[in-house]
Amino acid sequence: MRILIIVAVLILGLMAYVRFAPTDTALWHKMPDAAAPGDVTEEGGFRAVRRITAPAAEVLAAVEQRALATPRTRLVAGSVAEGMITFQTRSRLWGFPDHTTVAVQGDLLVIYGRLRFGRSDMGVNRARIAGWLETLGPLTAPL
Repeated sequence: MRILIIVAVLILGLMAYVRFAPTDTALWHKMPDAAAPGDVTEEGGFRAVRRITAPAAEVLAAVEQRALATPRTRLVAGSVAEGMITFQTRSRLWGFPDHTTVAVQGDLLVIYGRLRFGRSDMGVNRARIAGWLETLGPLTAPL
């Protein structure tokens, strides 16, 4: 019985840490430079780069609107006026945070999602970013 209690306390402690650990915006509000349109899968993350077909502010505003409509997503840093925005989306059960940074670099929209804890996001960032891109319609050029 004591072992079960210890395991339960450890699990609850881990869940609390994942949910309440502070977010260092300086660490997450960054964007690697993109050279050309395409998709890049990384360990624990995904980056999509698309050519934009509308003014940068219009594209970023559309992404911001779509991102904030995503369940459990909040703005962490940046703004449309700044030209770069970072969002945090948490998983439903455990509350694992994923950070997604969106920026326009020249005529390229870059959306970069990555996990905070662990090594594999099980494709969650790729799926979320693909959903965001689908809603942008004519604001971006297809690959």
